[in-house]
Amino acid sequence: MRISSTQMNQQGISAILEQQAQLSKTQLQLSTGRRVVTPADDPAASAQALGLTQAVTGTQQYQTNIDVAQGRLNLEEGVLGGAGDLLQSVRVLALQANNATLSNSDRTAIANEVRQRLDELLALANSRDAGGEYLFAGYKGQTQPFSQNSGGGFIYNGDQGQRYLQIGPTRQIAVSDSGTDVFQAIRNGNGTFTTQDNVANTGSGIINTGTVVNPAAYQAHNFTITFTSATTFDVVNNTTSTTILSAQPYTSGAAISFNGIQTAVTGAPATGDSFTVTPSANQDIFTTLQNLANALAAPVTGGSTAKLNNAVNRSLTDIDQALGNILDVRAKVGGRLNAVESQKNINDGFALLTKTSLSKLQDLDYSEAASRLNLQLTALQAAQQAFVKVQNLSLFNFLR
Repeated sequence: MRISSTQMNQQGISAILEQQAQLSKTQLQLSTGRRVVTPADDPAASAQALGLTQAVTGTQQYQTNIDVAQGRLNLEEGVLGGAGDLLQSVRVLALQANNATLSNSDRTAIANEVRQRLDELLALANSRDAGGEYLFAGYKGQTQPFSQNSGGGFIYNGDQGQRYLQIGPTRQIAVSDSGTDVFQAIRNGNGTFTTQDNVANTGSGIINTGTVVNPAAYQAHNFTITFTSATTFDVVNNTTSTTILSAQPYTSGAAISFNGIQTAVTGAPATGDSFTVTPSANQDIFTTLQNLANALAAPVTGGSTAKLNNAVNRSLTDIDQALGNILDVRAKVGGRLNAVESQKNINDGFALLTKTSLSKLQDLDYSEAASRLNLQLTALQAAQQAFVKVQNLSLFNFLR
């Protein structure tokens, strides 16, 4: 078989190029720290690594969402805490004002302070997050949720939406509450019914909040307690136009029970005085504070504080309902914060396991690669030296 000089040169060059390619690949592995640099290096490992990389990227996004959720929920929790503290201070003012020794000017001063607290509460309800969006506007983040109309009433301009963020592959968490749920959907009275005196009453009768003592017998009807004399009263169901109790003896502070309801009137009601018992309705916190301020600002005439006492007692009950609702929402926010923290730990654990598996597939064994690099350098040098020797083996060298 004849072997030409050209063929020998080509084989030598090919061998050198092959050694250089392997050396370059090893050097690239050492510089990147990865065993699998291209899919051709290990197709099966590359496919698995792609899936694991996507899982790591997804988990990183979940962790970013969790950071956003924690920031927003912490902000909401702070606003709710401020609203609760504000209501507590208003409650103290109401108790302070419910005192017969105070003058009309004293109560007017307290009413003005309550109005200041009302403005503070309205500002809290219109709080924004770090992105400039309103916390309690639902999906309408750019719309101020609460405003006051020309008639003095309060309007909610947001919607009932509740925003969610994905914090895990199968888990979402609410990061907001609508203004309706926090500040408006609050039942007045004791939450089931509310008691109220007639504005035309002339006696000193004061009705308490009342309770439901027999839920099975309770009906959401309108009732009127009318004093037919200073010592007797009737109870009429206005919904069915029927008299439930007639000519009942009255004793100040004694229980008045009917249809599963129990209440009491203290003081000395005058003949013709009446009190109503009606089902509770939703009343926003702002209206509750406004009602209290208006009641305190109204002058007490004739030396009787019964009307004031009834109004303040009613406001105290409504404030307690509002406080209860704020605490309920705040507890839910706290529960979400705990859930977010728990999910963050789960995501951290999953990310660690995923990165460990990815490392086993992709990462380079530096000691093995360094040894291989030395061998490849030696092989390249040997190939180069052999090529130099071989290329001089030509018949022309002996014919000179």
